[in-house]
Amino acid sequence: MNQDIDTFPVLETKRLVLRKVTKEDANSILNYLSDEEVMKYYGLEPFKSIDDALDEIAWYQSIQVNSTGIRWGITLKEQEIVIGSCGFHNITSQHFRAEIGFELTREHWGKGIAAEAVEAIISYGYQHMNFQRIEALIEPLNLSSQKLVEKLGFLREGLLRNYEFTCGKFDDLYMYSLLKQDFDKIKTSQA
Repeated sequence: MNQDIDTFPVLETKRLVLRKVTKEDANSILNYLSDEEVMKYYGLEPFKSIDDALDEIAWYQSIQVNSTGIRWGITLKEQEIVIGSCGFHNITSQHFRAEIGFELTREHWGKGIAAEAVEAIISYGYQHMNFQRIEALIEPLNLSSQKLVEKLGFLREGLLRNYEFTCGKFDDLYMYSLLKQDFDKIKTSQA
């Protein structure tokens, strides 16, 4: 799971380029992370200033430097604007697992963009980061994220009661997982 922190892996899909997020992307990030609907299940209050966005970018950089995660900015091909992000956090190297996270600006919801981005990073995680298990922790009311991960083959394993304390309250989270052999089987059946 070792990554060369000097070279950031750029991933391309049919419609997207997933790339490193830089300080120049702060306004784009502020645009969608200040949206209450986007932030509803994010675990943070909606962003209020450019400093909030710069702090988010600093967190993306710190998890990569510390080898605990990696976060890609989602851009449409031929466009430089970051419209969301996705990536891994809480990487546990000795157990070959990580959690996945993603969000997308509201005007791009319902177009399959998040699923396309998440599928690309899952594939990268299994092929290049040596993961065996990828987890997704999702609030019970976040039906769209549940549908997205289920479409990609994740299985709901159970409910983690009062698992997180965010925005002044305890949140229950569903634990989803996708194992490498299950992902490989899905990809083989689609070929």
